Amino acid sequence: MKPSWTGVYPAVTTNFFQDESLDLKTFSFNIDEQIKAGVHGIIICGSLGENGTLTKDEKLTLLETAKNTIAGRVPLVICIAECITREAIAFAKECEQTGAEGFMLLPPMRYPSDDRETLHYLHRVADSTDLPVMAYNNPLAYKTFISIPMFHELAANPHFEAMKESTGDIRYMTDIINALGGRFKILSGVDDLAFESLVMGADGWVAGLVDAFPRETVAIYELVKQGRIEEARAIYRWHFPLMHLDVSTKFVQNIKLAEVATGLGTEWVREPRLPLAGEERERVLKIINDSLATRPVLPQF
Repeated sequence: MKPSWTGVYPAVTTNFFQDESLDLKTFSFNIDEQIKAGVHGIIICGSLGENGTLTKDEKLTLLETAKNTIAGRVPLVICIAECITREAIAFAKECEQTGAEGFMLLPPMRYPSDDRETLHYLHRVADSTDLPVMAYNNPLAYKTFISIPMFHELAANPHFEAMKESTGDIRYMTDIINALGGRFKILSGVDDLAFESLVMGADGWVAGLVDAFPRETVAIYELVKQGRIEEARAIYRWHFPLMHLDVSTKFVQNIKLAEVATGLGTEWVREPRLPLAGEERERVLKIINDSLATRPVLPQF
């Protein structure tokens, strides 16, 4: 199923057992719950999926598992975040053969490439398969900025259909739309800017806290798109303390702890990450538990 790049696309976590081996049963369960809640696509092996700690074979296993779980209900997108161009190209080809239906493509990892190098990498990887691509723009985390002039250049390549907008500056959304019109689908990539982004014209939302709260996340998106702004804003304000957990160096641990609280996952991470402990753990648990105590009744949409 070809991605429409419209709607809520969870960046799902990668579930592990305590010994750091893959917990494919929980991984499948979470994906199934996301689809039951009404999400519009699934993204695996992103930053929240602990991409950098996974081997190529593990990523392909997760891809095959996700494909079988989804069973054609929504599009399946996998993140490509390899450090070496030829490895990214080879991996993209294997993913296409294994059943991926689109890519979320980061600029080169670990090396802050200049504009020419970034564009060269993105084009070469995108052109290696027939699958559509969403370019991931997150200069705060990855130190590589895809500027509007660079997106103008990418617009000549039909493989690039969408962008994940994670600059953290809501004003940039209007600049992008004014400069590029509807050439790219725009998906907000920052949970605690998602409502604002949708109101300002974003087509979708690559979400994180959706992994623990899928129904609420879908409700915000659907209500905004129906013009029911007050209802969407009320849910968003309730959700906001949780969404802040996505904007942190410990966002993986935070969101996995929220998944435990809602029965949708486990908190095991792969080293060098460690589960939250001490005061930090208590602070995050209080945010989660306070939110659960006031969880809203969702309207029909």
